Amino acid sequence: MSARTTAALEAAGVTAREISARGPLAGGTYNTVTGVTLTDGRTWVVKTPPSYASGLSHERDLLVNEVTFYRAADDPRVPRVIRAELDPAAPGGPHLIMTACPGRPWSSLSGRIPGGERQALRTELGALVAGFHALSSTAGFGYPAAPLGPPAATWREAFTLMTDAVLADAAAFGAWLPAPSARIRAVLAGAAPALDDVTRPALVHFDLWDGNLLVDGGPGERRLGGVVDGERMFWGDPVADFVSLALLGDLEEDTAFLTGYAAGGGAAEFTPSSRLRLAQYRIYLYLIMLTEAVPRGYDDEHLRWLRAQVAPRLLAALRELDEGSRARA
Repeated sequence: MSARTTAALEAAGVTAREISARGPLAGGTYNTVTGVTLTDGRTWVVKTPPSYASGLSHERDLLVNEVTFYRAADDPRVPRVIRAELDPAAPGGPHLIMTACPGRPWSSLSGRIPGGERQALRTELGALVAGFHALSSTAGFGYPAAPLGPPAATWREAFTLMTDAVLADAAAFGAWLPAPSARIRAVLAGAAPALDDVTRPALVHFDLWDGNLLVDGGPGERRLGGVVDGERMFWGDPVADFVSLALLGDLEEDTAFLTGYAAGGGAAEFTPSSRLRLAQYRIYLYLIMLTEAVPRGYDDEHLRWLRAQVAPRLLAALRELDEGSRARA
């Protein structure tokens, strides 16, 4: 256990005697994540950010976003914040201590969940996500940590700042992109009017792939144990969550999720406007995935996967935006 994790636990009043087990948790790609079991049976997770500034522009103070998400969501399937120190100048640095949710990452169970159980889990997830999307911010649109500036009054302003920032990061890091950044910027600008259809800043997780969804229970009794890693959240368009929920796929085909989403009060209407916006959010996520490969030093195998799987989908989203923008005009 690192000195920073030890300091975080001590700040929470936990002594070495009260710790029965501890160890790193897999899956995190930015923060250091440590699982801790206390002698009284409680299980916690401690997160500490890297001590160097090597991430993308929007990744500054990610713990602020994560704490905002957990406190706003306030659901038993979301970690409860035990202690959060978010001041970068604090002794020992910023950290987050939260409860551990039960279960294993859904991604680790790939192929082992029968169709009927999978449908039930996706329906449960749909209702939960609809609950997230019903929550709003009174401060405005964008990342709570405000890495790109204060909250924006409109979603178009906030999202333009987000895409401009990742394109600037791609240039600064020399990241490979499948299309010139000038073309990407121009296509996004042409589709930007559709963003004005979003007038309420909803709670968006934006990282709801199977690795951040925990499944608890054995065969025949599986349920959603937790939704974790809320550090990528922002206040914006609920449709943006539909990208990671069907990473490299199409959520319109996930009838089980959409059934649960509707039952939970969500309105998933795939209109020309929402499809235009969805294509923009795909481009944003794919730009992040391609750009972060440089500062994170991904290996050749992962780089080949990005070029084979992510790059063609970014190009397809650009084409979709081109065609949709012309039709809207």
